[in-house]
Amino acid sequence: MRRVPEPELMDDEVQARAYALADFEEPHSMFVELFAGKFPELAGDFQALDIGCGSADITLRFANAFPRCRIDGVDGAEAMLDYGHDAVNNTGFQRQVTLIYGILPKVALPGHQYDAVISNSLLHHLKNPQDLWQTIKRCGRRGAAVFVMDLLRPINAAAARGLTDRHTAGEPEILQRDFFNSLCAAYRKEEVQQQLHNADLGELSIEIVSDRHFIVFGKLP
Repeated sequence: MRRVPEPELMDDEVQARAYALADFEEPHSMFVELFAGKFPELAGDFQALDIGCGSADITLRFANAFPRCRIDGVDGAEAMLDYGHDAVNNTGFQRQVTLIYGILPKVALPGHQYDAVISNSLLHHLKNPQDLWQTIKRCGRRGAAVFVMDLLRPINAAAARGLTDRHTAGEPEILQRDFFNSLCAAYRKEEVQQQLHNADLGELSIEIVSDRHFIVFGKLP
């Protein structure tokens, strides 16, 4: 199946509300658990950057899992960040979490030498995937932990529909539609490998971790 791009930003209020209220317990918990397993040495004080943080669900889960970590989250969709700011305030993580509005690749960040750079489900939204990889290179210090999780494009539309039915049953129609479109917009493993090669990040590893997710992980050279 050929890739079918979707909009880069999720700035529609109805869409943002649906995502903020959705149940992402399984994939988002998996994200944090996989990161912890890949980088067991990051258990003390460190500074992290979450690129494409959306409504900050993973940002907050990450902060909870690593209570001595300071984490900045950045996103280009103001509607999503509005829900993120509410979530940060409601959970009492104001001192540990900072959310920033900005669009890649020109976003200005308070830190420029992060110890860890993470991103979830942003890559498939980007018209130019190098916007993500080059931002990671620019913002991570030498040896920084890199952890990116995203969807994997199925082999055909029927497979995408099957995954949508399996994983979004009971969710609002807008989420089911967006999940199907995201699967169609996602990249294949070999495409991500080429992106990493083009970014001089070929030392990072790619691993398929579910029927719909892959991760890219490793240390910045």
